[in-house]
Amino acid sequence: MFFRALRHFEFFEPKTVAEANELLLSYGHQASVMAGGLSLIQTMKTGEKKPEAVISLQKIDSLKFIDSDNDQDLKIGALATIRSIEKSREVQKHWAVLVQTARCIGSVEVRRMGTVVGNLCDGTPASDLATILIAMGAKMRVTSSGAEREVPLENFCVGPHQTVLEEGEMVREVRVPSLGDHSFASYVNLARTKPDITKVSVGVLVKNQNGACGDVRIAVGAVAPVIVRVRKAEELLRGEKLKASTIEEAARLAQEDVVVRPITDIRSNAGYRKEMVRVLVERALTDVVDKMNGAHAH
Repeated sequence: MFFRALRHFEFFEPKTVAEANELLLSYGHQASVMAGGLSLIQTMKTGEKKPEAVISLQKIDSLKFIDSDNDQDLKIGALATIRSIEKSREVQKHWAVLVQTARCIGSVEVRRMGTVVGNLCDGTPASDLATILIAMGAKMRVTSSGAEREVPLENFCVGPHQTVLEEGEMVREVRVPSLGDHSFASYVNLARTKPDITKVSVGVLVKNQNGACGDVRIAVGAVAPVIVRVRKAEELLRGEKLKASTIEEAARLAQEDVVVRPITDIRSNAGYRKEMVRVLVERALTDVVDKMNGAHAH
């Protein structure tokens, strides 16, 4: 990959969210927000992004939080790093699948620099975190100089590296619903080596209702321009017990869903990716069954 000299840009380090919002409004689409900076610096080096202003959030201490409302929603601030999620005892206890997913991402050094919100705002359909968080029903808290709004993460991206953020807006935090005692989640992915970008990923959330599936959410990443939910497979499972034949049929429906339309690129080919959707959905649902059985054993 060829890098070029960075073009001139203004660099700002606001100390409050309000100040950051004002700067974003002033520069509009010519401004880029920097949290950890991993993806932004890369795209500036390749010339994909040429912002006139870079607005660093690093001095806004109020964004460096991981918090939960009495084990209800988990709130992750815009400057919380992926590594801090991995090490949080609260997350380990109540949202263990996020820790498992975080460990799929690159090296410890990458996880120390990269932020959860930055990863989601990058808008890649191959995001490990976005795949499981969409399955978990996460929401983005978006702020501007005039107002705040909440956007379901599954509606946040409209294309590769394209989000619904408007001029002057930034993401303040992501909120993750509590799993509770009756919800079980799993994340599985396929990559050539750990540091590589994921070829296919699957995130699953199942709410256990008297031994059957209450709500079911299955998100699949890296098989379409955005991360998708395979709703026919979800519908099949609702009200059903997770037995081998049902899991197998759900995995087949996921593979054949019209939203699953992978491409062939340098990392993999379309046919292989489509086949692996079936394999990974089956694997993730089987893992959920194991977790359910483990919970009953205790």
